[in-house]
Amino acid sequence: MDAFVLGAGGQLGMEMVRELEGRGYEVLALARRDLNITVESEFEALMERSRPRWTINCAAYNLVDQAESEPEKAMAVNGFAVRGLAQVCQRFGSTLLHYSTDHVFDGRSEQPYVEEDLPAAPSAYGISKLAGEHFARSYCDNAYIVRVAGVFGPGGVITRHGNFPELIYKRTSADEPLRIVNDYFSTPTYAPALASRSIDLLEKAAPGLYHLGGGETISWYEWARKIATTAGLSPDLITPIGHVDYPTPAKRPQYASLSNARTEALGIATMPSLDQAATEWLELRNKIATAKQS
Repeated sequence: MDAFVLGAGGQLGMEMVRELEGRGYEVLALARRDLNITVESEFEALMERSRPRWTINCAAYNLVDQAESEPEKAMAVNGFAVRGLAQVCQRFGSTLLHYSTDHVFDGRSEQPYVEEDLPAAPSAYGISKLAGEHFARSYCDNAYIVRVAGVFGPGGVITRHGNFPELIYKRTSADEPLRIVNDYFSTPTYAPALASRSIDLLEKAAPGLYHLGGGETISWYEWARKIATTAGLSPDLITPIGHVDYPTPAKRPQYASLSNARTEALGIATMPSLDQAATEWLELRNKIATAKQS
């Protein structure tokens, strides 16, 4: 067995399975219904039978605001479950690829974050993801930790929680006004491109910590306008507001740009522009939506 993909029912997991199979790898796709990653014995039994070369963990608790009221659940999935995965991978000699987030930073930087920057997670979600990073590196010698930001993919049209572009598309399609913060910045990351470059890392680079953000820093307001414009919808439905006008339970990093300089220096391809990613996202999500309806 070449690879396990955990969280295969999510938008990134779907793309990881597609990319691996497209490269000729033998893959076992494990959605939430197939494996509860918080139960170490379940994962150990699967590992005992199949012994994959790679274990790719796309499973996560990613309800940022809800994590403030249930931090134990966030830590169980994003922290302690990763410890179990790492320990089992170490015992069976499987390389672990685990995804983390820009939310491990406080967002006070004025330039894109690099891997050497000191994390200072401002929320329960960020703390749980940072714990997962430490567990992965501490318990598995061959662990890749990849930090990403604002992941979006065409699979968001069918996943339970969707994604930001899907929200903008649906609201503007219905001519509903939106108020989006214009003073929070991120590097939105296109899931298909992330999947291909993640596998490139596994094939070409040594284990370690890497950033694979979208490569283009943008405010959430401007990103929303770009989505609407790409879809041929009205960006004028979207009003810019400051984050103080949209309080949330969880504190988010205000400037959460990730630098891909390290991965690019290793020969990993640059991420596509957001214009290119948004155009491809729209085409693919519409195909999935049409197939879902038929």
